[in-house]
Amino acid sequence: MKRHLNTLFVTTQGAYLAKQGDTVLVRVEGETKLQVPIHTIGGIVCFGQVSCSPFLMGLCGEHDVALSFLTERGRFLARVQGPTTGNVLLRREQYRRADAPAGSAHVAAAVVAGKIANCRTVLQRALRDHPETPGAPGIRQAAHRLAAILRGCTGAVPLDRIRGMEGDAGRTYFSVFGEMVTSQKEDFPFPGRSRRPPQDNLNALLSFLYTVLMHDVRSALETVGLDPAVGFLHRDRPGRASLALDLMEELRPILADRLVLSLVNLRQVSGKGFTRGETGGVLMNDATRKTVLVAYQERKKDELEHPFAGERVTIGLLPHIQARLLARHIRGDLDGYPPFIWK
Repeated sequence: MKRHLNTLFVTTQGAYLAKQGDTVLVRVEGETKLQVPIHTIGGIVCFGQVSCSPFLMGLCGEHDVALSFLTERGRFLARVQGPTTGNVLLRREQYRRADAPAGSAHVAAAVVAGKIANCRTVLQRALRDHPETPGAPGIRQAAHRLAAILRGCTGAVPLDRIRGMEGDAGRTYFSVFGEMVTSQKEDFPFPGRSRRPPQDNLNALLSFLYTVLMHDVRSALETVGLDPAVGFLHRDRPGRASLALDLMEELRPILADRLVLSLVNLRQVSGKGFTRGETGGVLMNDATRKTVLVAYQERKKDELEHPFAGERVTIGLLPHIQARLLARHIRGDLDGYPPFIWK
C-alpha cells in the first residue's frame, strides 16, 4: 500500500489539467508537461492559478480521486468530490457521539493528549540535538509545562476544560518554537503563531504544510467512511473540516513542525524564497514551494514503529492508520481512540 506516494501537486501558475482517456494531462501554455494514469493517483492538489476541465473533474469523481484547490499561499479554497461512500451506520454513530458532550470529550481528550505528547517530543529532540543552544532553558521549562498539562488529560475531563488545556499547551509550545531555529535566525524570526495571513517566513512554512497535511487527513477520513466535517474537539462550522482538524492535532508536530525546523536549520530554504504580499501576508515563491513539497513527500517515506499496531509503518500512512483506529472506536470495536504517540 503506497497511498502516501500518489498525490499530484500542481504548483506551476497557469497550468491546465485535462482528461485524455483514463489519464490526467498537465499542460502549460498548450504544451503537455505530464501525463499520469488516473488509477495511479490518490489525490490532486492545485495551488494558485491552476484550472481543470469539467471532464477531468468527472474522471476524478468516478475514481475517488480527491481534487483540492488552494491559494498560492496554501489556504484551502474548494474540493471536488465524487459520490459519498462509506458505511452509513458508522456516520450515524459519529453524529450521535459528536452531539453527546461525554462522547465528544472522550475522543477530544485522546486527541489533545497525543498532540501534547508529540509537541513535547519535538522539544525534547531539539534539546538532544542542540543541548548548548541559548534557548535550552526555556525549551526545557516548556517541556516540563507540557508534561504537567498532559497529566491533566486523564480521566473524565469536561470538553471545555480539554479545549482550555489544548490552548494552554499550544501557547506554551509556540512560545519557544523560535528557540529551536539554530540557523538563519535573522530570516526566520518567530514572534508567535500568526495565521490568515502568516506574518513571517516561519509562519508561512507552518501554514503551508498544515494545509497540505489537511488534504491527506481529510482524504484518509473519507476513505474509511467518516464525515470530515463533524468533529469532537473542533465544533461544526460551515466550510470547516472539523474532524480533519481533530486528527491533524497529533500529526502536526511530526509531519509539519519538525519538517519546518529541518528545512530552516539545514538551509534547504532561505529568506530569499519569501516575499510580503499586498495584504501584508508572507508568500513563498514557486521554487521554495516545490522544495517544501518534495521534502514533505520524502518525509512521508520515513519509517517508524507504530505503538498501537506494533509494526513499522511509513509516516505517510499515519493519517490512514489513525483514521481507521478512530472508525473502529466509533463502531465500538475499541474502548477508546488510541492517538499516535511519537517516541
